[in-house]
Amino acid sequence: MSRTGARVERLPLARFTTLGVGGEAEVWFTGSHEQLAEAMEQPYRILGGGSNLVISDQGVPERVIRLSGPLAERDLNPDPALSTPDEIVTGWVGGGVPLPGLVRALQKLGLSNLEGTVGIPGQVGGSVWMNAGTRFGEMFDGLHTIEIVTPQGTRQVTPADLDWGYRRSGIPLNHIVSRVRLKLRLSTPEAVLARMEAADQARKGQPKNKTPGCAFKNPTLPGGEKVSAGKLIDEAGLKGTRVGNALIAPEHGNFIVNLGGATAADVHALLRVIRERVGVPMELEYELWPTDPGLSAPAGSE
Repeated sequence: MSRTGARVERLPLARFTTLGVGGEAEVWFTGSHEQLAEAMEQPYRILGGGSNLVISDQGVPERVIRLSGPLAERDLNPDPALSTPDEIVTGWVGGGVPLPGLVRALQKLGLSNLEGTVGIPGQVGGSVWMNAGTRFGEMFDGLHTIEIVTPQGTRQVTPADLDWGYRRSGIPLNHIVSRVRLKLRLSTPEAVLARMEAADQARKGQPKNKTPGCAFKNPTLPGGEKVSAGKLIDEAGLKGTRVGNALIAPEHGNFIVNLGGATAADVHALLRVIRERVGVPMELEYELWPTDPGLSAPAGSE
């Protein structure tokens, strides 16, 4: 235990990622702002649900922070001071709350705005930080207030305070989304479920193996047209390309999957193959620990 009661263990990070890859690090399980402040006294990284993340086979030297306890709990009751007859603003939802369970709970309550994120396997904090979503909706559709913790202290912001957009929140790296209040529309469980099923149906062609999710953001062509990264990878003939035990999924070219025993080096090699073979600048959707300078900027943008 740390001096504030945070649990600290040295653990393989692969167990916390959807890809199942990553070496060891010192992991801090923090359930309060006091414990977060202590964990942030030394260089750190924040690890949520572990999707959209590829961690080095050697791990990372920094402390790795996980939100737990009260920071992984949710209060979905309407806040009477902030809610209106047409809009529900909830109590605080911890950054460590799993997103899939939250979306299901909102559906049962007949509360709408986040059903477009169905199937995303992250936690609330990380999903807000990268504005996770699908073509049916994104996290910022349902946010009222965001609590951000930094080494300098804690502050609360609204979406209007941030320069957010497609797959980005405008929140700097290593600023921790500790809690949020949700902004939701009153609907019915049946109507919300129907929208969830429509979004889920569109994901049926995605692979079932361990994967971080989509590898690249959908790029915008010089004329302003946004195109599918998966379509470009497919047209380059890269589906089914394998390095070690990592594979560009035959089902969807923008997914890299772990066939069992893949390494981060295998995944990095496939990312480079895609960047070299697709004739359009491609920006990673994955976060790499540590950053790989050769992959950090879109190919062709230097």
